[in-house]
Amino acid sequence: MSAAADRGAAPAGTDRRGTRGFSVSRWWATVTKEFLQLRRDRVTFGMIVGIPIIQLTLFGYAINTDPKHMPTAVIAGETSEFTRSVIASMANSDYFRFSGELPDDEAGRRALARGDAQFVLTIPAGFTRSLLRGERPSLVLEADASDPTATGAALAAIEPIVRQVAARDLTGPFAHLDPGPPAFDVRVHRLYNPESITQYNIVPGLMGVILTMTMVMMTGLAITRERERGTMENMLAMPLSPLEVMTGKIVPYVAIGLVQASIIVAAARYVFGVPFVGSLTALYLSALLFIAANLTVGITVSSLAANQLQAMQLTFFYFLPNILLSGFMFPFRGMPEWAQWLGSVLPLTHFNRLVRGVLLKGNDWPDLWPSLWPMMIFTLVVMGVALRFYKRTLD
Repeated sequence: MSAAADRGAAPAGTDRRGTRGFSVSRWWATVTKEFLQLRRDRVTFGMIVGIPIIQLTLFGYAINTDPKHMPTAVIAGETSEFTRSVIASMANSDYFRFSGELPDDEAGRRALARGDAQFVLTIPAGFTRSLLRGERPSLVLEADASDPTATGAALAAIEPIVRQVAARDLTGPFAHLDPGPPAFDVRVHRLYNPESITQYNIVPGLMGVILTMTMVMMTGLAITRERERGTMENMLAMPLSPLEVMTGKIVPYVAIGLVQASIIVAAARYVFGVPFVGSLTALYLSALLFIAANLTVGITVSSLAANQLQAMQLTFFYFLPNILLSGFMFPFRGMPEWAQWLGSVLPLTHFNRLVRGVLLKGNDWPDLWPSLWPMMIFTLVVMGVALRFYKRTLD
């Protein structure tokens, strides 16, 4: 009995599999096997190399919290040597880039609401006459302050610009106008967020960030989950076209996205006190289009990925540029032109403008359309890519 037990027992220092202690050769075989798997998994290898490169490029070159050359329009009630000097000094500061003249205040408000201009400078009629009479007239600078970070430094530069112009131009017979209080000033009107409350900018932007993350992730796992569970064969045996499969998988998540949007809007209004100036219908239709755009991205990721891990990696690869280039974390106009072009391709960039425009500015359909049609085109193009790769998966 004991002999049999001795024969069945493993030698001292070994486990039941017969391995003795720690073997460097077995350990190295395991390491080699993992490297071979990484080499075969091109998506994972791409993440290892691609994500550090993207982060270095974006943070090193594209991110700028002190935006310059922001578009500025002028409503000129008059043109004189002094007004030209003010405009030239503002342009020389690098914060303002004058893009043209507007006919009246209504056109100026429309330009600010649509995002065509970040600032509108109004020169009242009779400004120079009042200046030379010593009446200390005022210019008016209206700013789109929905993103306080984008306008803060530029508005802080206005007072030094006024002093510089007065010291340079009010000389000779006009020198008596300069001593004491400024001969003229610039009255700043911060529109849409006059108190520069950060939540007014961040909370509406969070709606797009949360919807991007959840919608792409959930649909990104849709087809890969079917493949890993072994139920994909059943779907392939059904008389379903690729478009029917994809739209059928997308529709339930549309309802989920609208529920999430409703929760965020309610929290923004009643918890954080974000004003709601615009139309609820416009907000929900914009959210519906944005949800559809992200769901098509998710279903494309699901078609490209071989497993759920790859789907998660591709989701993160898409999410990172969105959060950095959309104007959510950093001022959009502070980025270089190539980064703005990349950001303009992403639906989150346009949705941030839409949701902030509806909530803070009360924008209507003519003001929203410039941000709606890029999302429509994006959705159609990405859905076409998803259908193409889904067909390849079927072969």
